[in-house]
Amino acid sequence: MATANHLVEEKSPYLQQHAHNPVDWYPWGEAAFERARHEDKPIFLSIGYSTCHWCHVMERESFESEEVAGILNRDFVSIKVDREERPDVDRIYMTFVQASTGSGGWPMSVFLTPALKPFFGGTYFPPDNRYGRPGFKAILEHISRSWKTDREQINASSASILTELERHADDGGRHAGALDKGILDSCYHFFRRTFDQTHGGFGDAPKFPRPAVLNFLLRYYHRTENPEVLEMGLKTLRGMAEGGMHDQLGGGFHRYAVDERWFVPHFEKMLYDQAQLAISYLEAYQITQDPFYAHVARRTFEYVLRDLTSPEGGFYSAEDADSVVDPAVPEVKGEGAFYIWTAQEIENLLGEELAPMFNFRYGVEPKGNVHNDPHGEFTGKNILYVRRPLAETAQTFHIAEDLIAHMLGRANTRLLEARSRRPRPNLDDKILTSWNGLMISAFAKGAQVLDEPRYLEAARRAADFINHRMYPSGMLLRRYRDGDAAIKGFLDDYAFFAAAMLDLYEADFDPRHIDLAIELVDKMRELFEDSEHGAFFTTASTGGDLLLRMKDDYDGAEPSANSIALMNLLRLAQITNREEYHSAAERTLRALANRITSQPPAVPQMLAALDFSLARKKQIILAGDPHTELTHAFLRKLRCRFLPNSITLFAGSDEIREKLAQAIPVIREMKPIDGRTTAFVCTDYVCQLPVNDVTKFGELLQ
Repeated sequence: MATANHLVEEKSPYLQQHAHNPVDWYPWGEAAFERARHEDKPIFLSIGYSTCHWCHVMERESFESEEVAGILNRDFVSIKVDREERPDVDRIYMTFVQASTGSGGWPMSVFLTPALKPFFGGTYFPPDNRYGRPGFKAILEHISRSWKTDREQINASSASILTELERHADDGGRHAGALDKGILDSCYHFFRRTFDQTHGGFGDAPKFPRPAVLNFLLRYYHRTENPEVLEMGLKTLRGMAEGGMHDQLGGGFHRYAVDERWFVPHFEKMLYDQAQLAISYLEAYQITQDPFYAHVARRTFEYVLRDLTSPEGGFYSAEDADSVVDPAVPEVKGEGAFYIWTAQEIENLLGEELAPMFNFRYGVEPKGNVHNDPHGEFTGKNILYVRRPLAETAQTFHIAEDLIAHMLGRANTRLLEARSRRPRPNLDDKILTSWNGLMISAFAKGAQVLDEPRYLEAARRAADFINHRMYPSGMLLRRYRDGDAAIKGFLDDYAFFAAAMLDLYEADFDPRHIDLAIELVDKMRELFEDSEHGAFFTTASTGGDLLLRMKDDYDGAEPSANSIALMNLLRLAQITNREEYHSAAERTLRALANRITSQPPAVPQMLAALDFSLARKKQIILAGDPHTELTHAFLRKLRCRFLPNSITLFAGSDEIREKLAQAIPVIREMKPIDGRTTAFVCTDYVCQLPVNDVTKFGELLQ
């Protein structure tokens, strides 16, 4: 093993993976910057994350190479960054790479001046010229020569690039059009044009889930009642759930599909995907009452509880795409090796009775079912997917549908047990506040919609973990691993965790969750709000190690922090009746108006918040004993409905009623009638007559 470099003391699993490379890696920080200045060398910045397949490839090909390391160590100062720990650094240089090359991704490879200004960048580079890409060694040699002979041109180029980045960061809403429902219509028509009518999803391969789009579509359906909108969302959700992108045995979703039919996945599993997709399936279930969507949500939750939950209650970040192919050769890993099967393996495990029906249902073929396999990773292997409906399987094998479902359940259990004995993919066991916030929200909503106390307990445990371990002295931290909490929180940490507290309140009605949400949002505004122009910066300050502060607004694999921050302000404005939250939300919308009006498909989660701001809001206040069966009946009636533009408050005692009334005085008079739980359903706080009959309550919610 090579001598350890400067990453050896880092907690990030990604940085630890590179701690024994022959490259003299530094973590992002002043030690590296000072060396670059002192030795007058350019910086090579490599950004990735621990479960990134092509990051592993570039490490094996280049960063473990003594030849490549020799060039880097001689002519550059090399810095390695975990994008999940430092999204602020990633965001700045990804913006540069996307602008200069037309695309982006990880690993990201960027060359900087000692003043941290970028001048050349890309993503994965092979060690030698191949795949139509320049070889990494040739690039290093060229940049090294240019640094020595064309410094003036490099400095001029980097200064120009910085000016362009600053312009991009300051792209405000001064020339925007009106923020009205026409923008929602425009966004819907874009997704309608790009919708894949055959397989669901949007555009061509590769297919990414992008839950923010589903969030927008389901809310647009709620606004318009256009069945075509709902069908787009449902077909996409069903296509993902039946494809290889969904782990048919263990539950949970892989990162994305490389093909158009959701069949061949990129096998890594990310916490943020599980959280957001679970909510999408829950909302589809609320709208349709089809148990299929509830079943997928449950399987996703069970996967997270089983494989991504720490003993202390926090949620781990991810599982790798690659894993050991043969335990006898542990150094050789393959994409998806943990998840794929030969037909013979399945027959050996299931026997003559179960194997034929399982193979029929899940598309297993004797010679493997991946027919387009350019890298030969799946030769002779099968990716499980739902090839045929349960009803067709039952008819083909002349077995009652409920019985064959039971038999297939036995088969799944047997295969899952066998799979659990395989070498598992690498677990990224760091706990991120922002992603935990997303997962707490999902479990809180799962507890409500599925009436499952275990999910509420999971949400509470994770919230307690973040509150006690990651929130010392009123300053939220981003990352916890191996007993160490570190890195000052970014906007997404504050926004996502505050949203989780609001969702957790609606699950158990503990008013302390509202108090914490208010505290977090107030601190978020103090640290990140652009008080002059509106909206929120990603970072509290540049801190001397960033070129500039940026405002993240793109709703991609994760929702943008500004989208969630805006929704928090709108929800708290309803809950607290504080004008400052109304005003901050309005300033945020104005600041981001240019992006919203010019590129609505880029900001679907922001449009979900815009929809909330434009809609007539429903306030539902329940008064009574929270522990009675009647109260539970009211809650079941409420939670089976999709009501995205509503808030729910619960006055479970005189003390809590008085506390809520301090913000909304009308609540002071909202008391149980005849000692029975009573519901007050209001629209913009104009309330209908109270009811303590569950059927009438359901009618008021229509």
